[in-house]
Amino acid sequence: MVNKNEVQAPPAQASEVIFQPVQTGRVSGAIVRQAESAIISGRLQVGERLPPERELAEQSGVSRVTVRDALRVLEAKGLIRIRAGAKGGAFVTTPPPTMLREGLANLLILSDVTAMDVTEVRLALEVEAVRLACTRATDDDIRALLDICTRTESALQTGDYDIRLSAEFHVRLAAASHNPAFALVVEALYWPMLVSLAEAKEGSQDYGIGPDRNEHRDIVTAISSRDEGQAVEIMQHHLKRQTQRLNRRLEDLKGRS
Repeated sequence: MVNKNEVQAPPAQASEVIFQPVQTGRVSGAIVRQAESAIISGRLQVGERLPPERELAEQSGVSRVTVRDALRVLEAKGLIRIRAGAKGGAFVTTPPPTMLREGLANLLILSDVTAMDVTEVRLALEVEAVRLACTRATDDDIRALLDICTRTESALQTGDYDIRLSAEFHVRLAAASHNPAFALVVEALYWPMLVSLAEAKEGSQDYGIGPDRNEHRDIVTAISSRDEGQAVEIMQHHLKRQTQRLNRRLEDLKGRS
């Protein structure tokens, strides 16, 4: 299969002027905004090569140094990839999922969003994701999920359990929905999920050894059996228990203050 990010499409037609002269404000920022607008609107498509620096400078009425600054910003945003060589240039690309994950994680962690907020969002997202997984999960998905369950159970037995195993399971389960939007958003919640899991663990004396010890495997069993009702019910109980633990943690912290 051809990777659409590797397609070497020709530059935009000479008759189509993407960039307009920049007159006010920070000129490199204005060029970035024009490029973003062209990409979002579809005038510049994934795989398409931007005009050369000289042409961009002429269209925008700025120096080539300013154009390079703008291109560096676009590359940092994951919107273009700059290749060297005779067939090189600046090519429109799709931002990698890691950019969404890191950006959203930083936003959530540094904002006023709480662990409870994250868990409530997960409840809305993951219940529907598990519903889709019941009809779309492949044998490879089932094997991958069972492998995480086995590693989790082994870690619990040896006392080496790490909450990252739980986050890994939920991210992989979202991928089993075969809805790329679910997969991207749940993966983007990875770090905030770890924070909420850590707080829930502090609010529970039986974390990993209580009623949820086998729930991950039970969810996979239900998915494998295409039992949507059972899978959804277990996931709802699983995540609602998280909210209960977070509430206990919050009450405990209030009692200490």
